[in-house]
Amino acid sequence: MHTLKYLTAYPEPLRAQVSQLIAEERLGDLLRRRYPAAHGIRTDKALYAYVQELKDSYLRQAEPIAKVAYDSKIRVIQHALGLHTAVSRVQGKRLKAKHEIRIGTVFRDAPLPFLRMIAVHELAHLKEKEHDKAFYKLCCWMEPQYHQYEFDLRLYLTWLDLSGERLWAAAA
Repeated sequence: MHTLKYLTAYPEPLRAQVSQLIAEERLGDLLRRRYPAAHGIRTDKALYAYVQELKDSYLRQAEPIAKVAYDSKIRVIQHALGLHTAVSRVQGKRLKAKHEIRIGTVFRDAPLPFLRMIAVHELAHLKEKEHDKAFYKLCCWMEPQYHQYEFDLRLYLTWLDLSGERLWAAAA
């Protein structure tokens, strides 16, 4: 039996179903059927435009985002899919914060719903700093399928751990 480190917070019956999918070697096929293709957002510039469009649609009044980029230093092993940081700088007598979002490069070759879920998650941190009820309510407002995409993303991370094979790596 495999350790399902990305699914530890889920109920045992659900983890048992995932273990059965793994044992029957059907997890990869399930993910490919559910998400047939990778997104086409390949560059940091395109990623910034995508995230900015989401922000403009849902969080118009939130502080601006200075930078959005894929980051090869983000390791899923560190339990980070993306990062939201506020870099503070003193300008004259004022303290200014520049918000940056970084997304792990492993998601450059993932389906759009996975990228959207991560972007929504990081954008929600502009309004809600903690992972509390208000935070997840905001995530679900921006993406109604947020929790399903998060679960499926965790299934994909489990698949990557076990097989080392990126399901959508050939897509461009």
